[in-house]
Amino acid sequence: MDPHEAKEIELLSLSWNQDYGCFAAGTSHGFRIYNTKPFKETFRRDLKSGGFRIVEMLFRCNIMALVGGGVNSQYPPNKVLIWDDHQGRCIGELAFRSNVRGVRLRQDRIVIVLEHKINVYNFSDLKLLHQIETLANLKGLCCLSHHSITSVLACPGLRQGQVRVEHFGLKMTKFINAHDSHISCFSLTLNGFLLATASVKGTLVRIFNTMDGTRLQEVRRGADRAEIYSIAFSPNVQWLAISSDKGTVHIFNLRVQVVGEDAPILPSGSGPALRHQNSGTSLDALISQNTGANPSSSLSFMKGVLPKYFNSEWSFAQFRLAEVTRYFAAFGSENTVMIVGMDGSFYRCSFDPVLGGEMTQLEYVRFHKGKVTSQDQPANS
Repeated sequence: MDPHEAKEIELLSLSWNQDYGCFAAGTSHGFRIYNTKPFKETFRRDLKSGGFRIVEMLFRCNIMALVGGGVNSQYPPNKVLIWDDHQGRCIGELAFRSNVRGVRLRQDRIVIVLEHKINVYNFSDLKLLHQIETLANLKGLCCLSHHSITSVLACPGLRQGQVRVEHFGLKMTKFINAHDSHISCFSLTLNGFLLATASVKGTLVRIFNTMDGTRLQEVRRGADRAEIYSIAFSPNVQWLAISSDKGTVHIFNLRVQVVGEDAPILPSGSGPALRHQNSGTSLDALISQNTGANPSSSLSFMKGVLPKYFNSEWSFAQFRLAEVTRYFAAFGSENTVMIVGMDGSFYRCSFDPVLGGEMTQLEYVRFHKGKVTSQDQPANS
């Protein structure tokens, strides 16, 4: 591709892989894959015949799911291409009557998100296993667990503010009435035992036990309405990162632990053992002696008298960005947070796990300098 054409390349989408070690950028002329530590472009595929608005990775393997996008794309938005990058060709495809809103992959499943339906396929032979009806889901909201012994899917339910959780291994369905307003964003832990949700209001984020639907914690991003772009759990389920159109990335301390979270074993007919403190606002709400608590209002002693706003848990650490584009946050190693923006920016910053406060920027990279278009679907898988 010549330099003149390269200037016209548009960034259509960004999406993290399942362990946040890589992210994919869909462009108007193909796609690019980036490693996060050290930061570098791993490879790119530039095509003359169009680009992709959905690029879904499966950890770091050679198989990806692609959905066409862009003004002059030769790849239709209602078709999912299963791409083998080692062979450099499409090895399978799934076509639909309506546009594909999202794709999620795990080692044994392919999940296709349509506006009112979610289809679950067996990865090896593309056999349809499940169909799930949802409310209108233009953002393509859907999450999968990625633990070897759990098979969990979260998606919008059929009621406003409801999340449906499928525990396929246990043959159990749980409906969680998470918010009064429509769901805007949500995320699962890798094992699927915890769910974090936000509504279109964007002020509160709630954490639920997906086994019984109980609400374990509630944190406040802010007082003003906001669009939540991403929600991410840290690998150790100790922290939660949230990005929104307000520009600030917030880090919250989680007061919930899944016992034996590294390798949970589910006895027959039972769920994970969960430990949590009452979702109050006291400053002694700690997971361990080495971590701080989310600050709460100085007026929390009047809980039950003042409006709920004054009893809220606020963010533990923050990183402030310009309110110019969509940013998607994820966790790195050793108390670091990574942020990718639809303006082609990448940030790495660190936070103090005891004191919190303003985060420190460690790295900045401008990985794309072309045109940018809006991304509808969230970047967390």
